[in-house]
Amino acid sequence: MTGSQPWHLSLARFDSRPSAEPVHGNLGQVRHVVLVLSGKGGVGKSTITTELALALKHAGKKVGILDVDLCGPSIPRMLSMGRPDVHQCDSGWVPVYTDTQKSLALMSIGFLLEDPDEAVVWRGPKKNALIGQFVSDVAWGELDVLLVDTPPGTSDEHLAVLENLKKHRVDGAILVTTPQAVSTGDVRREITFCKKTGVRILGIVENMSGFVCPHCSECSNVFSKGGGEELAKTTGSVFLGCVPLDPLLSASIEEGRDFTQSFPDSATFSAISSISQTLLNSLQTD
Repeated sequence: MTGSQPWHLSLARFDSRPSAEPVHGNLGQVRHVVLVLSGKGGVGKSTITTELALALKHAGKKVGILDVDLCGPSIPRMLSMGRPDVHQCDSGWVPVYTDTQKSLALMSIGFLLEDPDEAVVWRGPKKNALIGQFVSDVAWGELDVLLVDTPPGTSDEHLAVLENLKKHRVDGAILVTTPQAVSTGDVRREITFCKKTGVRILGIVENMSGFVCPHCSECSNVFSKGGGEELAKTTGSVFLGCVPLDPLLSASIEEGRDFTQSFPDSATFSAISSISQTLLNSLQTD
């Protein structure tokens, strides 16, 4: 791909007309598309997306992340990407790569804003149009897995993602919850959304499941545990596993460091690695 001049998004100038580019074109070499959903905000959905992407990358897979959390694009920071220039090629926007091997690609509205502190104050049609362009106009190239990080809820953005991906097979969705009933109740509604829209549920991840002591590494159930697993049982879903609330993981996310590479002997690494392997097995046997 040959890049042209860097391109930034002006909120005042953005054209809300949908792109005429066929959706299947830039997704033609993407083997699997997985949505990451949650009916609840603050459950660590972007964290799980980031860590799964890194785990899949270290497993030798080529991975992409499409960050459609338009009002809270946090993944660029989690991957320590800063605000690099986004270039265009003949096929559309060139995603930003986290490594020279181009094994992890990312596209986020966080790269396109002229002012990183500017709020995206958009109504539905404008959001939907940008999501349409993200789906159709990003030149992903060859990927094993594309993870789509979505905002919380079951709103316009989620419908726009599904509508724009309808020409390309969506393998399914991972649902992220915390153990508390207030979270699992919202995720239960997300399960209903998946059933209504025909999205296969690949499994449920219980995040912030216990607290890992930074001194002795013992995991204590400070809040609660097991809500996600119970939700999986009652809804007939696959339970992918638990990820504890780990200060080392939190610090890695804040600093943009690769947790899976920095702490390969931790219980949290084992949990993330197990979830990613279960996901891979599910995709490969589908």
